[in-house]
Amino acid sequence: MHYRIGLLAAALSSLAFFAIPSHAAEKAMSSQNMRMSECNTQATGKKGDERKAFMSTCLKGDHAKAPTQQEKMKTCNADAGAKHLKGDERKTFMSTCLKASPAH
Repeated sequence: MHYRIGLLAAALSSLAFFAIPSHAAEKAMSSQNMRMSECNTQATGKKGDERKAFMSTCLKGDHAKAPTQQEKMKTCNADAGAKHLKGDERKTFMSTCLKASPAH
């Protein structure tokens, strides 16, 4: 009889080990869920490959990532428009802007 109780206790304790997640695992899951939510919010307006690339980078935690070429083009184009640049002056500005570091 004691043998059966011992086996039953051992079986239950091993099941409990697998069935109950640790607090660290719960924290990691909630942290990942929070990151997913934040990245989703930040990705508003992005579509297709741009969104995929952004989400991948964001979920890895690389928040200080370099902008994509499309993002650079958009920013540089807006800056050139704000400066009312035309012709060769605009081409030169765009070339320099697109080659510049992310904080151009």
